[in-house]
Amino acid sequence: MSISYKDLLKQREALEQQIQEARRRETSDAVAQVRALVADFGLTAEDIFSSGRARGASAAKGAKVAAKYRNPATGETWTGRGKAPKWIQDQDRNQFLIAA
Repeated sequence: MSISYKDLLKQREALEQQIQEARRRETSDAVAQVRALVADFGLTAEDIFSSGRARGASAAKGAKVAAKYRNPATGETWTGRGKAPKWIQDQDRNQFLIAA
């Protein structure tokens, strides 16, 4: 016994409607649970949606890095990150280290 293509499409449509209804119902239940927890614990959106990692990453982004090397002739400095300046290229970098 073989089910026809049209019958299968009707079954799929019925299943999709059931899926959408189940999602609406379960989403509604989840929202109610979340609201209850927020009220019980006095939580804020910041408590729920912020992560320490994201906060730390944004704070670190753009932060200045201490210079690691200094050109004694000009006083120019370099952090040791990125492309090396011409005054330090092809030389022993130890001679330009800034004492910590």
